[in-house]
Amino acid sequence: MRPTLSWTPTEDLPPGTTDLEPVVSVVRAGRVVVLSGAGISTESGIPDYRGEGGSLSRHTPMTYQDFTGGAPARRRYWARSHLGWRTFGRARPNAGHRAVAAFGRAGLLTGVITQNVDGLHQAAGSDGVVDLHGSLDRVVCLGCGDVSARRELARRLEEANPGFDPVPAAMNPDGDADLTDEQVAGFHVVPCVVCGGVLKPDVVFFGETVPAARVERCRELVREAASVLVLGSSLTVMSGLRFVRQAAEAGTPVVIVNRDPTRGDKLAAARVALPLGKALTTVAERLGVPVD
Repeated sequence: MRPTLSWTPTEDLPPGTTDLEPVVSVVRAGRVVVLSGAGISTESGIPDYRGEGGSLSRHTPMTYQDFTGGAPARRRYWARSHLGWRTFGRARPNAGHRAVAAFGRAGLLTGVITQNVDGLHQAAGSDGVVDLHGSLDRVVCLGCGDVSARRELARRLEEANPGFDPVPAAMNPDGDADLTDEQVAGFHVVPCVVCGGVLKPDVVFFGETVPAARVERCRELVREAASVLVLGSSLTVMSGLRFVRQAAEAGTPVVIVNRDPTRGDKLAAARVALPLGKALTTVAERLGVPVD
């Protein structure tokens, strides 16, 4: 489940380091599973929930309960998400995503688990990515279960809402643009083309449970890994933290690259407090791994 509560460090945590050697060592050894969060996508123009300027200070993500609770909430969500998709869908992989893909091509990774819904790991060329919280480029019907492409829904929403082009106050990591109630009033939501049911992005909303089979696949990747490399995640929510705890309990080394303290710092061998793109590119250079 993805709770809506934020986490702030209230206890003494191990200090971060700017020494990349812990990252170089675990990647060189191979059999690494990557666990990535919103911080790896900020250099692609997608904001973070937490950290400096994080959107949780001004934005409460849509919950599953709100979305399924009534048409007004769904209208608000789809109006904001439709506008956000225009920007979100144009985002491209950055140096961090490309470095992760390069490590995979070099045979150094056993898999990638991402808490992000932006598809940028796959766009960079990573294989075997588990989208823990789903992906915004798919839409699912809550009635019949039909899965369709987001680009097709975007086309239908454009046709149903000609001239819809409000100016958002901000953009958020889930592709949700900050709009006022006045700006979303009158927005027309379209139904499933198969059964006329309610459409939902194929993502795990806050307050919704991650599918059990997906969780088990992630646990399997952690069991098979020689180390866990956390990239750009505060590990605030249990959906990601549980895999760090699993690794720590099994004696599997955990290394974190995140500029701010995380909820998993006490379980990690080190936290490297450096910008991800530059840090991972430097690691690739030290290992002689070419990054496209």
